Amino acid sequence: MSTETLHWTAVCAATDILPDTGVCALVDGVHVAIFNVAGAQEFFAIDNVDPKSRASVLSRGLVGSLGERIVVASPLYKNHFDLRSGECLEAPEHSVRAHAVRVHEGRVHVALS
Repeated sequence: MSTETLHWTAVCAATDILPDTGVCALVDGVHVAIFNVAGAQEFFAIDNVDPKSRASVLSRGLVGSLGERIVVASPLYKNHFDLRSGECLEAPEHSVRAHAVRVHEGRVHVALS
């Protein structure tokens, strides 16, 4: 799907998300974790609800990398989620959705997958 045809929701100013941290936003009724990854100079978004605990906490996880993958570690069970795909590296059945993110006129926008 082309990025022009997606339904974009403005979330916050790009400067509101510090490098290598995440924030949670409610986008069309869905808890979304949005990350500013300094090393990649890119923003990423995945579902914020940890599938194992059902708590809305992934935005509070630690951002890092495992090999070539940019990941966030869940603060509860320490599972690693690939920020590009939402795949849970330890238990693929616990993967989450990844969402499209863009910065437009200094604001972060998210489109749900």
